[in-house]
Amino acid sequence: MMAPDEASRSRERDFIRWLDTIKNDAAAVFLLGDIFDFWFEYRHVVPRGFVRLLGKFAELTDSGISIHFFAGNHDQWIRRNYLLCEMNIQTYFKPTELNINGKRFLIGHGHDVSLENHIERILNFLFDSRLLYRLYSSLHPFFGITFGKNWSRNRRRHRGLVRQFKGLEYELIYQFAQRKLAEGKHYDFFVFGHRHLAMDHRLNENSRYINIGEWIESQTYAIFDGEDVTLHSAKGNNH
Repeated sequence: MMAPDEASRSRERDFIRWLDTIKNDAAAVFLLGDIFDFWFEYRHVVPRGFVRLLGKFAELTDSGISIHFFAGNHDQWIRRNYLLCEMNIQTYFKPTELNINGKRFLIGHGHDVSLENHIERILNFLFDSRLLYRLYSSLHPFFGITFGKNWSRNRRRHRGLVRQFKGLEYELIYQFAQRKLAEGKHYDFFVFGHRHLAMDHRLNENSRYINIGEWIESQTYAIFDGEDVTLHSAKGNNH
C-alpha cells in the first residue's frame, strides 16, 4: 500500500487551511485547473486520495458557496459527473465568458490557447477526444490510474514548474487575450492559470490579463472584490 506523497499532502493541508480563511467572505470560488496532478473517472471508480480536499469542497457548496472548476491539462479527463453530483461543482472545459457584478470576464485554464508546437497540439487533441476517453476507460483502474499518474509526473519533471518570463511577446495566453480584443468584443478581465507565473498586465485602458500563478511554491491566487481583481499569496504577502 503506497502512502501519499508527503509534499502533496502538505500542499493539500495548506490549500484546505486557505479555503477555511476565505469561506466566510467568498461568494464563489473559481478553480482554474491542474488541481489534481492526474484525474480519471471510471463509472464506479475515482482516483485514490484528495479526500480532505473533496470533503472541504462539499462543505463549501453545502454552505451556499458556488465552486466553478475549469479543467486543466493535468485534470482534463474530468468527464463524468462526479464533481457535479457529489459536490455540486460546475465544470468547464474551455475558456468561458462570465458576467460578474457587471464586469465581463473570460476565464479558463489556458492550456488549450497556449499550445507551443505540433506535439502539444496533437496531445491536446487526443486528450480532448471522446473516443480516446472511452478506450482508456476500458483499462483496469490499476493500470489506467497508475499509468496516468506516472505520465503526469514525468511530464511535469521534464517541463519544470515555471518557465522564465522572457517578455509579453512570448506569453501565449496574453497574445490570445489581445486577439480576442481585436475581434471587437470587450472583456474587463482575462483570468487564466496554466502558466505557473502570477502576473497582471494591462491590455488596453479597460482590459487586463491576470494569471493566478501556482500553488506549489508561491501559493498565489486572485480576488475579485466586485470592482477590481488583485493578486495575493496565501503565504501572507500581496503579490
